Amino acid sequence: MSLVADAFVSQIAAAEPWPENAALYQPLKGDQILLSDNASSLAVQAFLRMCNLPVQVLCRANAEYMSPSGKVPFIHVGNQVVSELGPIVQFVKAKGHSLSDGLDEAQKAEMKAYMELVNNMLLTAELHIQWCDEATVEEITRPRYSSPYPWPLNYILTYQKQLEIRRKMKAIGWAGKTIEQVYDDVDQCCQALSHRLGTQPYFFNKQPTELDALVFGHLFTILTTQLTNDELCDRVKNYSNLIAFCRRIEQKYFEEQGPALSSGSSFLLSQGALDRVASSGSSFMFPK
Repeated sequence: MSLVADAFVSQIAAAEPWPENAALYQPLKGDQILLSDNASSLAVQAFLRMCNLPVQVLCRANAEYMSPSGKVPFIHVGNQVVSELGPIVQFVKAKGHSLSDGLDEAQKAEMKAYMELVNNMLLTAELHIQWCDEATVEEITRPRYSSPYPWPLNYILTYQKQLEIRRKMKAIGWAGKTIEQVYDDVDQCCQALSHRLGTQPYFFNKQPTELDALVFGHLFTILTTQLTNDELCDRVKNYSNLIAFCRRIEQKYFEEQGPALSSGSSFLLSQGALDRVASSGSSFMFPK
């Protein structure tokens, strides 16, 4: 299809209303999905819930290979397939739904800068921990990532993915970082986010934006994911306003709205997840 024809089809699709059978695809929840993919999926789900757009969450072992970009999550809306939060935000905006229309140009630029910070620091840290920390690779990443596939495919796919991520880490200067340096980077990112949030309910006062969805996806997942130790979770828990922020979004968009917005799919967040994390002092997902 030519670029002109493709643009025309996209324009027609954008004019169509949001369907009730829209679907979001992610890896298998119980046995396969990893920290970074879980965070990215939750960010998209939070964004769609904030826009009051229904979506059914579908877990597929080959979701990564179904995605047009090779990354998850992706959504299937009508005849359109769109992956990753940024393109999904633009696709939803073309359909007349935006969380940041009320911001002025300076605020929009600031929002984008903080989203870049989250992607460059938190997402990169999650990938580094998953694929470069040997203890995490052996105990969590390799068993989970390879779980849907038979031998030798499980070994081959895991090896290829680890090689891909390690090459990325080398390209951006993260390959030589120790795990403590990665934790320190997460702490610096959280400090910046905590300072920007302050005492506001959301990053730009009373209404959530794409930034709120992105930050929630990553912080909530870090807080509720069991890794080989609690250091990553503990770094986030040092910032009480970020914990309150996550709890606020969990309550408003995942407990009060309930499963209706996910069209009967399995509910991603168990009620009061952060309350149990706070009371137990540890995270609970991804059993070892």
